[in-house]
Amino acid sequence: MGVIMEINFNEEDKYYLAKKKVENIKGFYSNLTSYIGVNIVLIFINLYTTPHHLWFYWPLIWWGAGVVFHGLKVFEIFPVLGKGWEERKIKEIMDKEKENQSKWQ
Repeated sequence: MGVIMEINFNEEDKYYLAKKKVENIKGFYSNLTSYIGVNIVLIFINLYTTPHHLWFYWPLIWWGAGVVFHGLKVFEIFPVLGKGWEERKIKEIMDKEKENQSKWQ
């Protein structure tokens, strides 16, 4: 049976969490825009300078994989270490802190 933590957030905490999420979404869209723009330039450079040797697809593939994983994380589509893990880790850290405090008192 898992440990369920109930955290009461005040309005300031809710605002901070919402702002952080918006910053993460903004960062993703910035990454996506850079990915598209830079790769368009790389395609033109590759096709103009060495059309017989195509290399533009390497950054397209690898940076694209990074953009996909960034999006999955930001939009919480496939959380690798989901909320359950976070809650358990928070409780573990809080318990260790409480234990350490009681040792020194």
